[in-house]
Amino acid sequence: MDVHRVAVLLADRVSPFELGVACEVFGTDRSADGMPGWDFGVCSPDGAEVASWSGFGLSGLRDLSFAASADLVIVPTQAPRTAPPPEPLLDALRAARERGAWVAGFCAGVFSLGYAGLLDGRRCTVHWIYEPEFRRLFPAAEVDPQALYADDDGVFTSAGTVAAVDLCLHLVRRLRGVAAATALARRMVAAPHRAGGQAQFVQAPVPATAAPDDAVVAEALEWVERRLDQPFTVAELARRSGLGERTFLRRFSAATGTTPHRWLTERRLDRAQALLEEGSLSVEDIAVACGYASAAALRHQFSRLRSTTPSAYRTAFRRSP
Repeated sequence: MDVHRVAVLLADRVSPFELGVACEVFGTDRSADGMPGWDFGVCSPDGAEVASWSGFGLSGLRDLSFAASADLVIVPTQAPRTAPPPEPLLDALRAARERGAWVAGFCAGVFSLGYAGLLDGRRCTVHWIYEPEFRRLFPAAEVDPQALYADDDGVFTSAGTVAAVDLCLHLVRRLRGVAAATALARRMVAAPHRAGGQAQFVQAPVPATAAPDDAVVAEALEWVERRLDQPFTVAELARRSGLGERTFLRRFSAATGTTPHRWLTERRLDRAQALLEEGSLSVEDIAVACGYASAAALRHQFSRLRSTTPSAYRTAFRRSP
């Protein structure tokens, strides 16, 4: 793809940060650094002023005719997500795809691509907090909830706000090569490529302990929570609860919405994350404290379900003393 013109489409209550990311990457003159620029414009229907969700207005915008010949069209987050943006903006997105241009949605801007019908049957991603809502609205989209950004044949989507930076650096790698993307990342004081996916950032609520009328399961979960460093079996928990295994499994599933194995795995990883953030224990000691037979076992589960390594997580999230 040879991209010369980049257009950002705005409707109303736009995210200033995500608009700023597009402007920083594609609208800033970097010729002094040896990087040729792009013909860049920020557009709205009829060039009308657009409000930001931070309370200030954006004026001096181009109309959508600029986007009609753009090679890359970007939509940042704009509100509300629950209703389609104006039809002229959706038409501009559809027309861009019909002529073979690239389109990109940043964070909740991915909803605009969905409303335009551009995500049906395509791999995409969206911020983890919006995922259930997005799946209800666009059931034909193939959502990858782990990815920081997704690239499917010229349709690009990113998860949260900072993931817009990751996606833009990916676009620059595609357009100008690795060296250019790395040089730009240095100028922006950003990582050229972030390891892992969204799972390491999800603030998952503690799984529901039990329905109010199931004190037996609630007591079992509380007992396990205090002993996460010890091994457990379903048979042992069932016996302790005075239930048969099948009855325990049925009531456990009704109370928590998951299986004992998955619940225990998630709680152990939650504990591991807290220890990685707060203390200076080695990964080996954390593994023991969380009930894993070895550091390798912890690393395996952490990589599988958090899409990063314990060491990388500690580097990213360790709290200052």
